[in-house]
Amino acid sequence: SLTFVLKEEDHTLGNSLRHMINKNPEVDFCGYSIPHPSEAKLHMRVQTSRRTTAAEAMKKGMDDLTDLCSVVREAYENELRKGAFEYIKDEVV
Repeated sequence: SLTFVLKEEDHTLGNSLRHMINKNPEVDFCGYSIPHPSEAKLHMRVQTSRRTTAAEAMKKGMDDLTDLCSVVREAYENELRKGAFEYIKDEVV
């Protein structure tokens, strides 16, 4: 098991990456914490079976998250090209 310290990251990446890593059946545990709100550090703990390492599981999780983001971005851009959006005029109060 390893604890990775990711600098300048917060819950946005932490929760998404934790979810992707935990989907790997070779991972026994993955969790993260942000030790102090004034420090921009995220601690990601990964424990794995003997069939893989924590570093490999972390890399797979990052690759899987990158792939998922690419799919979401492509779907979003396709909808924009189709004109599947509308403008909402802000009202001045």
